[in-house]
Amino acid sequence: MNKMVLAAAATLALAGCGTQMGDRIASGAAIGGGVGVVAGGVGVVPGAIVGAAVGAFAPPENVNLGEPVWNDD
Repeated sequence: MNKMVLAAAATLALAGCGTQMGDRIASGAAIGGGVGVVAGGVGVVPGAIVGAAVGAFAPPENVNLGEPVWNDD
C-alpha cells in the first residue's frame, strides 16, 4: 500500500511538466509508468494512466516552475 501512495504522490507532483496539454499528458504518462516500474511490474499501465490523467487535468498555471535556466538573460 505504501508503494501505491508513493507512486500516486510522485505522479501528482511530477505530472505537470509542460504548458501544452499534450506535453503534460505525455510526460505524466511517462513519469507514472516509470513510478509503476519502480513500484512493481504490474504498476506500469495503471501508473501511466493515472499520470496521463493528472497531466491532462492539471492547469499550467498550477505547475509554473518559473523561467527556464537557459532563458536567463
